[in-house]
Amino acid sequence: MQWWTDVDYGHGFFVPPLSIYILWRERERWTRTEIKPSNFGFVVMLGAVSLLLVGSLGAEFFTKRFSLLVLLAGVILFLTGWKMLRAVSFPLGYLVWMIPIPVVIYNQITFPLQLIASRLATAWLELAQVPVLRDGNILIMSNYSLEVVEACSGIRSLMTLMALAVAYGYLASPRHWVRNVLAALMVPIAIVTNAIRIMGAGILARHFGPAAAEGFLHEFSGWAIFLIALVLMFGSHRILRYIVERRRKADNV
Repeated sequence: MQWWTDVDYGHGFFVPPLSIYILWRERERWTRTEIKPSNFGFVVMLGAVSLLLVGSLGAEFFTKRFSLLVLLAGVILFLTGWKMLRAVSFPLGYLVWMIPIPVVIYNQITFPLQLIASRLATAWLELAQVPVLRDGNILIMSNYSLEVVEACSGIRSLMTLMALAVAYGYLASPRHWVRNVLAALMVPIAIVTNAIRIMGAGILARHFGPAAAEGFLHEFSGWAIFLIALVLMFGSHRILRYIVERRRKADNV
């Protein structure tokens, strides 16, 4: 299972439990939904099998894995109908976050993230009076060269934060615009916090030697920065909620 071997998708473990929790939380909604089976569900199931075959022949793991969600949608539609499928659409659709994105898209995302993180970290290191020269995604200092590789691009925290923000936004706010804004804010939050981590590694390497930027401190900083990103996510929701309350009061005046 890729969740075990690829740390970029370790968040996949909590996606199914979250989806089940949301399904249970809204049980009154779907248990009261009219059951009206639709034969079109059989067509959807055939489409899922076709996706599985295409993915297997083309060695495309995303297509094969996504076919499972299409199959689940087809089964629900065939046995219970359109209204039930609509009632469980979010917990079902949320499962897409457990599927690793295609490699082509992954590479298209990681490289720009590496460059952005490198530029931000370089600018902040210069502000901190740390002499640094940037060559692409490599930060060259007097005693250390810090390469911002794919693992340090921020894609790991971005994917996890997006998955968390989508679920948190759905549970915390009934307003679609709040959910969408909260999810969108995870992109700059992931980029900025990752750049802070890189800057911190550069400062440690400058003052305490290259060993300080590697090993335990490197791993610990990853967890610490992720916790900061979570705090920023909750803070962003608090601000959005404040905006909602102000708008509500203004409408009532």
